[in-house]
Amino acid sequence: MVYLPYNILLLVSVLFLVPYYLLRGLRYGKSRRGIRERLGYYSAEQLDALRGKKIIWIHAVSVGETRAAMPLVKQLRSKYPEYKILLTNVTETGHAIALKDKEIDLCLFFPFDFSWAVRKAISTVNPELIVIVETEIWPNFTRQANLLGIPLIMVNGRISDRSFPRYRRLKFLLHPILDCFTAFCMQSQTDAERIITLGAPDVRVENTGNLKFDHELVKVSSEQVNKCKKRYRLPENIAIFVAGSTHDKEEKKILVAYQEVAAQIDRQLLLVIIPRHPERKREVQSLLQDSGFTCHLRSELRPEDDLIGPGEVLLVDTLGEVMDLYSLADLVFVGGSLVPIGGHNLLEAALLSKPVIFGPHVSNFKEISAKLIRAGAGVKVETEQELVRQSVIILNDSVRSRAMGAAGSSLIAENAGTTERTIRHISKALK
Repeated sequence: MVYLPYNILLLVSVLFLVPYYLLRGLRYGKSRRGIRERLGYYSAEQLDALRGKKIIWIHAVSVGETRAAMPLVKQLRSKYPEYKILLTNVTETGHAIALKDKEIDLCLFFPFDFSWAVRKAISTVNPELIVIVETEIWPNFTRQANLLGIPLIMVNGRISDRSFPRYRRLKFLLHPILDCFTAFCMQSQTDAERIITLGAPDVRVENTGNLKFDHELVKVSSEQVNKCKKRYRLPENIAIFVAGSTHDKEEKKILVAYQEVAAQIDRQLLLVIIPRHPERKREVQSLLQDSGFTCHLRSELRPEDDLIGPGEVLLVDTLGEVMDLYSLADLVFVGGSLVPIGGHNLLEAALLSKPVIFGPHVSNFKEISAKLIRAGAGVKVETEQELVRQSVIILNDSVRSRAMGAAGSSLIAENAGTTERTIRHISKALK
């Protein structure tokens, strides 16, 4: 009874889903292949990579989930070398990140949740185990995995403040779906309690912690920094302010803050903007030009170009370079937080021992943001004026800046261990 209205709704949505993903795919040159995979059809080459192999299927919807899964992927590769690892994504940006991970054997797009499409995809792949990163609950996919006797584990599970009331209203529908899962490895005790409230059997739920804490700390030498600056045409003796994962209406606020901060610090300053969605580059470029800034697109940089000057902006319209650019930063701002998006990964800057600053909208990282603040590794600002004030304080105080970076590294080390706890559930399921 749960699935009938859902499948009727899916039939109606197909009129919008296929054109939508065709248009999205065109931006990345993958429209035909992407749609084919989303319908459960794979090429001969892809099938050869899967045929006769024992497979662990990991699903990570987008960029954040894909990056969160990387410590787990690495550990699975080490512990189960006889298994092939398949990783699927919904978004093209997440897929692009996954393709760069050498630990993954095959990257595909996740099938649309039509019962026939997921049945075809799961039967073709025939995995020993399916791992869902964070809270991706697809009714038909979950049901088909269960009917085929394939263990299904949720890892790094999270139920946000915003989504919990909506899920709770649908509890009667969620209960039979959640019952299909073998185990729930949740990010926090709050998340564990919430998934139980929604109908997950409590004996299958554990607060294992957040996988994002299990990324390896990155040590970058001054020589590496200088080489990296040359690649991005950035001057050596200048303060670098990197705004990562920014969204619409957020870049304008950052630009205003940039001008005010530059006027108040004792060094020259340069801004790097990394939009969360690179396809917005023309929109952001127009904003920069209309606001009177000289804009340099990352994709158009050449080794012979002049260095980017103070007061100018490097606009990053490529994927997979966030960590490189964070490594050059004197201060990192994490976007999706000055506008009501819910924030993005606040720990990436801490992995590089960088001070991090973020806005008030961090509901997706509620626990992590609180830990960063308590440790003295991050600063939460409520207004644009406070963003300016705190940025000036950090950029003018090198001792405090280094202390914040060190506190972030210590925080990550203290909270590591989620991968091992998660692997225990995976090992049980693979027996």
